[in-house]
Amino acid sequence: MEGLFDGIPISILTDSYKAGHNRMYPSCTKMVAYGEFRKGFKGKHGHDTDDTRLVVYGIRYIVETFISKKWTMEDIETASLFFSTHNAPMFTEYPFPKELFEKFVRENDGYFPVKLEALPEGSVVHVHIPVYQITAEDEYAPLCTFLETLLTQIWYPSTVATLSRRCKDIIEEAFEKTVDGGKLSPLLGSRLHDFGFRGCTCVEQSVLGGVAHLLNFDGTDTLSAAYYAQFKLNGGTPVGQSIPATEHSVMTSWRTEQAAIENMIENFGEGLFACVMDSYDYSAALRDVLPAIREKKVGKGGFMVLRPDSGDPVEAVLEGLRAADKVFGSEVNSKGYKVINGAGVIQGDGINIDTLRDICTAVEEAGYSLQCVAFGMGGGLLQSVNRDTMSFATKLSHIRFTDGTSRDIMKAPKTDLSKFSLPGILAVKREEGVPMVYCTPDAGAGEPLVAPEENLLQVVYDKRPLAVPPWESFSEVRSRLANEWAALPPCVDVLTPQIKGVIRGIREVQAR
Repeated sequence: MEGLFDGIPISILTDSYKAGHNRMYPSCTKMVAYGEFRKGFKGKHGHDTDDTRLVVYGIRYIVETFISKKWTMEDIETASLFFSTHNAPMFTEYPFPKELFEKFVRENDGYFPVKLEALPEGSVVHVHIPVYQITAEDEYAPLCTFLETLLTQIWYPSTVATLSRRCKDIIEEAFEKTVDGGKLSPLLGSRLHDFGFRGCTCVEQSVLGGVAHLLNFDGTDTLSAAYYAQFKLNGGTPVGQSIPATEHSVMTSWRTEQAAIENMIENFGEGLFACVMDSYDYSAALRDVLPAIREKKVGKGGFMVLRPDSGDPVEAVLEGLRAADKVFGSEVNSKGYKVINGAGVIQGDGINIDTLRDICTAVEEAGYSLQCVAFGMGGGLLQSVNRDTMSFATKLSHIRFTDGTSRDIMKAPKTDLSKFSLPGILAVKREEGVPMVYCTPDAGAGEPLVAPEENLLQVVYDKRPLAVPPWESFSEVRSRLANEWAALPPCVDVLTPQIKGVIRGIREVQAR
């Protein structure tokens, strides 16, 4: 993975304007900034205001890959050469904090001199809960927001994890209605399969998004993510799995589709295997080819998954179920829904959260158990989200000036009040199981409102990597997500009366 960043010094991994901000801030000895999701997940009807739960995930990758990396004088000299020609309009010198960079390379062993607190990986919270907080002090205070660009990229794995979890809610509901065992069925974890690797912009995206999905499901064809989660995050314990499956090139390389399927049965017929069925004519393949291979398939005793890859997603699934039912037969489960014998359908074309919901509804209405269906989601899972999907932002929230006075800071644009930010040094505390946000006094300015052991924002980097890494195994993170998602109410006002009072006071001052 290091090869992705070869030749780019760590000192360049920010937005251009960040390089000059240290000269723009007032003289100060402490600055605090934080990151939050400001809105619920955005679907086809806008941002969700009824369910504002979200999954926080990805800070470990950012800290281990970037924040914990030592800077060198070479990094700074390379950056200096770049910035010497970066200023518009004539490629002149652009301001950047070279002296401060050199100082912490000499005096702090090259580690960026900030403290970073973050929620535990896999935490489930509501919008407006701080997911991380950055503190910079003394001469380094003006560098507080320099790392904002990198830290803000937590939006991507968090948003994918939230999308995947929301899909799981839909599938769980369908399982509760139509599957013996309901959402406790061991089949649930394989119902949403990551098909997104080839559509990613780079390998790094496939890892970050693919691993985020694996927090909720174990089905994936994104090997980069499955490997990374298993060996880098989980001590070798398996995380993701898949089955042998054909693609169109396999099917069309044989003289007939029947021959291609018979080869699959010969090689993999005792287990699970999948065949794409629409290389030429999906309906004809279901009508003519499927009955022709029945005897060999049944003889092997395995499970065959039919994969349509074109046409209307809902109709393709129903047509596949009915054809499989006709050829292999079915049994009716305890909930009154048909379970096909040794066969099912996976729909991997045109799947997003909306088509997934539509298919679940149609399958139930057709009288089939949802255990007969799986979903493959590619672009809809790893490429359909952006930073605005849940409106992530990092904002300055507190400053202590060189005269010793402090000021809690908040943004409150009249043209879009949804973009207001939280003031102060922030802490997150559970109240009746729900994470709530407080504004706490600066050091020496009063008793803390949230005890350190109660604060869900925990230190993950303190001017250098921690002596004992703060990270848990992937399995533990998975468990946290599952437990907290189930326990958290869909929508809660997480601003405590205390911080609301601080916000009112600041707005009154701003209105004068």
